[in-house]
Amino acid sequence: MNEPKGRHELKHNINNSDMLQLRQKLPRVMRRDNNADSDGGYRIRSLYFDNYEDKALREKVDGVDRREKFRLRFYNGDTSYIRLEKKSKRRGLCYKQSACVPYDVCRAVIGGDYEPLKASGDALCLELYAKMQNELLRPKNIVDYRREAFLFPVGNVRVTLDYDIRTSLNPPDFLNESYVSVPVREGSVLEVKYDEFLPELVRGVVSLANRQAAAFSKYAAARIV
Repeated sequence: MNEPKGRHELKHNINNSDMLQLRQKLPRVMRRDNNADSDGGYRIRSLYFDNYEDKALREKVDGVDRREKFRLRFYNGDTSYIRLEKKSKRRGLCYKQSACVPYDVCRAVIGGDYEPLKASGDALCLELYAKMQNELLRPKNIVDYRREAFLFPVGNVRVTLDYDIRTSLNPPDFLNESYVSVPVREGSVLEVKYDEFLPELVRGVVSLANRQAAAFSKYAAARIV
């Protein structure tokens, strides 16, 4: 498994006024993600893993520099394309590794059968399997939200607006088309991700009065809702 490239990641809690400003400014200098629907965005549903001591949650809240979390994710209700992702943070940089997971493997894991992860032979699936065995990682909660994404080639910049963030503490519902969820109180989030540098043009567009970068995790916010 190749070592992923570390990226910078800035996050801001934003309000409705900020959203309106950004929706007006971002398309002028950045292009929308090709996966956007006719309304300019797409829906994301993720299932996060943690252990019985809530290690991933506690490390995020405590600001531990070296930390990681695993999640399963699909888009726009399409369960034919599910990804396993591992997000890590080291020395202030964020890293992400991912692998495709078949529907039947995902359903097996949610149902408590982890052997299909091992049988897949994929390195990331094997890592999750090992940590489910040794660290007792288990499916913990669902996070569901709407995203609008914008891209800028210089600096490999990706700006996202996430809103209508909802959660459920019933992991078996992850693959269900309809499920009961509750809103997360923090509202909307602006995320800015880039490689070595953030171009001044983009920096100016995403700069908001009285908004400073802050640590934010949709997983943590959903667990504390």
